[in-house]
Amino acid sequence: MSDDKFPGWHGTTIIGVRRGGRVVVAGDGQVSLGQTVIKGTARKVRRLNPGGHEVVAGFAGSTADAFTLLERLEKKLEAAPGQLARACVELAKDWRMDKYLRNLEAMLIVTDGADLYVITGAGDVLEPEHDVAAIGSGGNYALAAARGLMETDLDAEAVTRKAMAIAADICVYTNGNLTVESIAK
Repeated sequence: MSDDKFPGWHGTTIIGVRRGGRVVVAGDGQVSLGQTVIKGTARKVRRLNPGGHEVVAGFAGSTADAFTLLERLEKKLEAAPGQLARACVELAKDWRMDKYLRNLEAMLIVTDGADLYVITGAGDVLEPEHDVAAIGSGGNYALAAARGLMETDLDAEAVTRKAMAIAADICVYTNGNLTVESIAK
């Protein structure tokens, strides 16, 4: 189908908040096709355990593309156990250089409990300045809400949940059915 006839997949808000020695990653459950909600309970945040080193990852974009990237990330982590930054950079390099991977449409937020990164298909591995990262259609809403909530005494999970609730109230492609994973280092 041509792009103008196919309404396209929309949706997803993923947020990661680092605070008090913990990182909490949450994702909504909505998958939309055009104006239609296809599913409201998708799991877009996963725990990975390559080589016994636990990592939490959340993804936005095409599900098949995101799973491909998660599998590649696991392989990179197995090759460099406990070195999340190195694995992320290697994945980003492959993603940018490989003809097959270059066409994947997804973004990832990954954390090992200490570090928090956003990985993009443009070859970027970004570390947030203010201990908050967000991606997806409602990512900017969640990011703004969480940045404001970081001024309070709320813990990482409370900031994450409140920011996601705000994003779900604003973004029509985001719902309140959350998958929340927490990891400490």
